[in-house]
Amino acid sequence: MTLLDGYFKKLSVWCLIVATVMNIDSGVVGEPQVPCYFIFGDSLVDNGNNNNINSLAKANYLPYGIDYPDGPSGRFSNGKTTVDVIAEHLGFENPIPPYAEARGQEILGGVNYASAAAGIRDETGQQLGARISFAAQVNNYKNTVSQIVNLLGDEDSAANYLSKCIYSVGVGSNDYLNNYFMPLYYSSSRQFTPEQYAQVLIEQYAEQIRTLYDFGARKLAFIGVGQIGCSPNALAQNSPDGRTCVARINSANQIFNNKLRGLVDEFNSYQSDAKFIYVNAYGIFQDLINNPAAFGFRVTNAGCCGVGRNNGQITCLPLQTPCENRDEYLFWDAYHPTEAANIVVGRRSYSAEKPSDAYPVDIRRLA
Repeated sequence: MTLLDGYFKKLSVWCLIVATVMNIDSGVVGEPQVPCYFIFGDSLVDNGNNNNINSLAKANYLPYGIDYPDGPSGRFSNGKTTVDVIAEHLGFENPIPPYAEARGQEILGGVNYASAAAGIRDETGQQLGARISFAAQVNNYKNTVSQIVNLLGDEDSAANYLSKCIYSVGVGSNDYLNNYFMPLYYSSSRQFTPEQYAQVLIEQYAEQIRTLYDFGARKLAFIGVGQIGCSPNALAQNSPDGRTCVARINSANQIFNNKLRGLVDEFNSYQSDAKFIYVNAYGIFQDLINNPAAFGFRVTNAGCCGVGRNNGQITCLPLQTPCENRDEYLFWDAYHPTEAANIVVGRRSYSAEKPSDAYPVDIRRLA
């Protein structure tokens, strides 16, 4: 070997190391870590399923999507949602398509079934018009599974394929926001104490999870309910100073989350061929509210875009001018986080930065 040969050999090894490190840093590591990602949820992760249904819960108009590459898509944010961020960390090149648009081979990469205003209870959100409840989302998933069986040739191949995929379920927020804490429209708060209501929700939730399991789901992440009592809407309606979070709402949310975490233990005990985890969205959000400056946030009690006190009376109006410093706002509108907040929550859901972020493991280790 000549000196020149040796030099070029060392140079090529060095270039390979640099390229590898750069790829790891940028989150690009070739193929996705899992073949597919299936998403169930509400407006926090809806990416277009409500666009063409008869609903008041829509976000397919500006200023929604003002910072999203494709503009307004149906996402209830100025940009990405938490599941967009999780999908990126899992290595997916493109966002997971909404069920309303997913076609053909595309479904093999996963589908987003989430629907704004949807809840665990079928009646949740009905005052806003049409929406796809959690049970209906699970039915849509069953349709997808039958298509995957056709694409892959038989049920065994489909089952083997689906067992490697990630499933995230983030429902329950609307069962409080657009049901329990809306006594003029719903009787649930007169029927149940917060403890009883959380138990009713968990039992219905578990029923749908069993169906997902029966139809191939083996790696499931349950996303906890966030601090609804700290949203601009809750502050506008129930906080005397417009800053102090509403304790009775947050307390009810925590009862639900504790039961959801318990459900993870229950399922992990009985379904030995599957893995279930809990993502503590409530706790992650608490960090953003308690120490906003550490994450670059300046405004935590008002929407970047909205109407009335705290910009929290209603969501953004069509073509309304939002705040310019969107990265400094925790909330985009009366209920939903900004892309900046979603990036933090999505990143910590994928790879826990505190032991309390996920239980017993995070989405990265689930994958």
